[in-house]
Amino acid sequence: MRSIARMDFETMRAPFANLPPHVVEWGQDLIILVLAVAGVLVLHRLAFGLLGKVVRSSRSAADNLVLEKMRRPTRYAAVAVALVFVAGEIPELALLWEAIAGFVLPALLGWIALSLFHALIAAMILRTDISVEDNLSARRRRTRLQIFSRLGTALIVFITAGLVLLSIPVVRDIGVTLVASAGLAGLAVGAAAQPALKSLIGGLQLALTEPIRIGDAVIIGGEWGWIEEIRTTYVVVKVWDERRLVVPTSKFLDEIFQNWTKTTSQLLGTVMFYVDPMTKLDPIREKFMELVESNARWDKRVRHMQVTELTRDAIEVRFLMTAKDSPTLFDLRCDIREALIQWIAAEMPDAIVRNRLLAAEPLRIDGASGPPSAAAMPTAG
Repeated sequence: MRSIARMDFETMRAPFANLPPHVVEWGQDLIILVLAVAGVLVLHRLAFGLLGKVVRSSRSAADNLVLEKMRRPTRYAAVAVALVFVAGEIPELALLWEAIAGFVLPALLGWIALSLFHALIAAMILRTDISVEDNLSARRRRTRLQIFSRLGTALIVFITAGLVLLSIPVVRDIGVTLVASAGLAGLAVGAAAQPALKSLIGGLQLALTEPIRIGDAVIIGGEWGWIEEIRTTYVVVKVWDERRLVVPTSKFLDEIFQNWTKTTSQLLGTVMFYVDPMTKLDPIREKFMELVESNARWDKRVRHMQVTELTRDAIEVRFLMTAKDSPTLFDLRCDIREALIQWIAAEMPDAIVRNRLLAAEPLRIDGASGPPSAAAMPTAG
């Protein structure tokens, strides 16, 4: 290959006849290298252009995603392949490639593996639509995909870094020394890596046991919100007022929290009311049934009114109602509470709780009215 290339450059050597031979030779080698790299880049672009036309004709968006993820790493891999072939004809380049191949090849393979892994995960996430009403199964799959994606990424990066480090003679010698003293090294590494290993195991446990999933409505630390993101070391909870809580993964494994959408997003909610003990309850019950029936947020499962407590001053009434999810239930409860307050104030004002005070009668002694206070006690005595 090199001899043919040199024959092609014979006609180009005339202007450089006065230059030293090794300079001319280096120039020719550089031209060969540039042409080889340019050739593989052109072939790479043509190949991906053809593949792009093929995947664009497909209805699946996953094909386009995989193709875009693989474009950059395969471009640099093609350049590396060109360098390998040219290095066989150029001794100087062969020496340089031999020195850096131990770093470049593992890094490129790790990059390609990581890009392909992320592309496959992203393609599978596209198939899990959590915007539908019944999204429990989709949220379960998306949660597992996100956790396994991070675990797989950490594993690929770890293996790639290990291969790169093993190509360094000094690091390889240190590794042999550590293996020779495996007892102390194991204790040291185990102590240093304990938090990382605990987080890694915790993330895997979250994926397998599923105490929470992406989109779950939870109450933790006195805050109510949705699970927005699950990582190996922490979980992001989006609070109802747009704040974000960053909660350690261990908190969901070691402590008690409320998950309102563990098995289903449907919930039962209450509205508490207090009315006067003399109130007739049947009109309030009829109005409550009417209000719930006419509200579009009610899912037509449960509507019920109960008297849960009777005190000296008031009757405690509990209204039960259901909705498809927690945000809808919250709005439904607010609607019913507001409507009942307005209706009672307009139609049954006597039902409003009030305190009654009875005036004491004057104290009578021997048929005569006396002072109604304690001042009459000495006289009575």
